[in-house]
Amino acid sequence: MPEIQRPVVRPRRLRATPTLRRLVAETSVEARQLVLPVFVREGIDAPVPISSMPGVVQHSRDSLKAAVAQAAELGIGGVMLFGVPTSKDAAGSGAIDPDGILNVAIADCVAEVGDALPIMADLCLDEFTDHGHCGVLDARGRVDNDATLAVYAEMARAQAAAGVTIVGPSGMMDGQVGVIRAALDAASHEDVAILAYSAKYASAFYGPFREAVDSSLHGDRRTNQQDPASALEAVREPLLDVEQGADMVMVKPGLPYLDVLRQVRDAVDVPVAAYNISGEYSMVEAAAERGWIDREAAILESLTAFRRAGADIVLTYWAIEAAQLLAR
Repeated sequence: MPEIQRPVVRPRRLRATPTLRRLVAETSVEARQLVLPVFVREGIDAPVPISSMPGVVQHSRDSLKAAVAQAAELGIGGVMLFGVPTSKDAAGSGAIDPDGILNVAIADCVAEVGDALPIMADLCLDEFTDHGHCGVLDARGRVDNDATLAVYAEMARAQAAAGVTIVGPSGMMDGQVGVIRAALDAASHEDVAILAYSAKYASAFYGPFREAVDSSLHGDRRTNQQDPASALEAVREPLLDVEQGADMVMVKPGLPYLDVLRQVRDAVDVPVAAYNISGEYSMVEAAAERGWIDREAAILESLTAFRRAGADIVLTYWAIEAAQLLAR
């Protein structure tokens, strides 16, 4: 019997053409998986560019409506609203004011697109406090967890009354999801979903975002956000949030924490979101502006990385452009 030669294994066969690569691709990115974070600023009548985030603006109420209409037309998964008020106080009272910028922006968006696009809103006090922290402070200047939860409950009810589809508690207070869920249910807003910022790290990559929301922060948030050196908490807290009623959980930042994203995806049985944050966005934009990288390729590669690591949903400032690129 003749000797059977071992066949030559050639993995490159399946990479030979674009159609073959598309056929065997394990990961895809679709417009419906992308959420656009949007900043809306009180008291302006035209968009204001954010210098550290080229191409991103603080919207006026009118330009916000145009942006969400475009998002709905492109079929992206939703928008996440952040309010930028003209005045702040120690209690963050603008966050619960029905006429506050975030609550009126929610109502504007719902009136503009109805059910064509999920309207999400950040549920945190940092944009509304004059000290820039995510909650109210005690007499020693520390964030008071339980006093903050009471305000979060009011904020959730205010956003729900404005018509929000999904609230995004991002302050990393212990017990926030359970308190918010109970407040929504007691106010007959059982259909409002919760996207919990469950694994949110104290990151150096938030810098441009601080400009975007005109942050008043002095100091840091290391007592409530997670330590970059820890991964155990990043699994424990999403599990606690799901137990308390979270409908979805989030990992933030994204690219430096893809390992954490994978662990969270494997641990929970609800949709998992990743936030492609401001610093990640700005690094790509800066490198592309200098001609160091292919900008469009870098955008799509970054989004593919999130999906490959396990994200069902990706919040990204490139959502509109990515949807257009994917439609080509």
